[in-house]
Amino acid sequence: VQLQASGGGLVQAGGSLRLSCAASGRAFSSYVMGWFRRAPGKEREFVTTISTSGRSTYYADSVKGRFTISRDNAKNTVYLQMNSLKPEDTAVYYCAARSGPYGLGVTAVADNYDYWGQGTLVTVSS
Repeated sequence: VQLQASGGGLVQAGGSLRLSCAASGRAFSSYVMGWFRRAPGKEREFVTTISTSGRSTYYADSVKGRFTISRDNAKNTVYLQMNSLKPEDTAVYYCAARSGPYGLGVTAVADNYDYWGQGTLVTVSS
């Protein structure tokens, strides 16, 4: 599967952005999807993940209550709604797809994902 992330940009602190990740190919609904980010000078970190059905989600503590992941399997797309953005949210955001099962402790680990998008830059100004 090929992933194409979009929706990044420059926003002021407190603002909102919605990222999209469109997947090509079949069987999108069979993939667990995740979002990760890499801030300048930092390691890549987990942001959020969603199960194949969309019924289960999990968030990093740093974004809980501000970010929402969702998916539309009919459109082969996963979304990341980001509200109350902070300067520390500035990063390149990557979507990823995992062909294995969903599970806490597994789907928060980048190495457990099989496919990655190219990333989209989010810059939050103070």
